[in-house]
Amino acid sequence: MGKKVKWSWSSAIVGAASAVAATAILSAKPKDPTFHLISINFTSFKLNLPVLDAELILTVHVTNPNITPIHYSSTSMSIFYQGSLLGSAQVQAGSQPPRSCQLLRLPARLGGLELAHHAARFVSDVAKREMVLDAAVDIGGTAKVLWWDHRFKVHVDSHVTVDPVFLDVIDQENSSELELFTA
Repeated sequence: MGKKVKWSWSSAIVGAASAVAATAILSAKPKDPTFHLISINFTSFKLNLPVLDAELILTVHVTNPNITPIHYSSTSMSIFYQGSLLGSAQVQAGSQPPRSCQLLRLPARLGGLELAHHAARFVSDVAKREMVLDAAVDIGGTAKVLWWDHRFKVHVDSHVTVDPVFLDVIDQENSSELELFTA
């Protein structure tokens, strides 16, 4: 009992900072990113007799609400009309800083043949100037926390109402689900 303990302020500060950092990392629950379609712009039409295919650019606003930067791989978004695959949009590989927003410009191609299968419904949608499209995409990547890379997958479902004449986005519902892989 006669031992004297030497107190070190620098060790205490380093220990407290390490404990606070570890608690912050462990308690920081990952949040789902958000996605909003901002605009649709036609870039070209291609005549593939007897139908017309369209190429366009989708401008999507993406928010990463997490405290870590993310790196994601390239993938393809499927676009549906009346439950049928109408086309796809390409998502290029990239990264996004923590707690940030950015605009992605996604090149897309819509096939006129599938739209021709729903010609009566499409004409009705054009007449009322309201067309409902659905989209789905799975984006995989990694989030770096300190020196560890954590793999993740985000599944996004979008339900978008557009004006088929002027291509204005009228309404949209987007849901995303984040899945982290621990090993």
